Amino acid sequence: MSSQTPYQVLCVCLGNICRSPTAEAVFRHLCDEANLNVAIDSAGTSNYHPNKAPDSRSQQHAKKRGYDLSTLRARQLKTKDFVEFDLILAMDHENLVNIQALQIQALQEWGTSARRAEIALMSQHDPDFFEQAVPDPYYGGANGFELVLDQCESSCRAWIQVIQKKLEH
Repeated sequence: MSSQTPYQVLCVCLGNICRSPTAEAVFRHLCDEANLNVAIDSAGTSNYHPNKAPDSRSQQHAKKRGYDLSTLRARQLKTKDFVEFDLILAMDHENLVNIQALQIQALQEWGTSARRAEIALMSQHDPDFFEQAVPDPYYGGANGFELVLDQCESSCRAWIQVIQKKLEH
């Protein structure tokens, strides 16, 4: 991989208004801190909130920790994402299954180039939240949004270590 070409990561949840935009902002911030050439985006497996800004509670809690979600807009995961991204991270097990199902469709549309994307659980390498779902905070209170931030920070740090090793080779 050329050093000019950024490593592409896509964070995916259900609606792309709480968890995945939070993960996108956290991941981008931590990659910038680590001086990594990584491009981050987010999407949802559903099309519930097309082009909507992240949930105001997500924005509020993220802002307290120095993350700005205000410019992000929701979009749905599409088959071309499997060709364009190196890594697609699911926030929970149900979204992981939905992403894997869409990859089958992507393979039919795009052929073997749709195998480019590695698909994994956000917490796959996280020592603190190993293979745990990032719970959807939408119907809960403030603690849920704080937990999403805690998990995203922890899981993104773990993925950065993995990506750094990949980029060294």
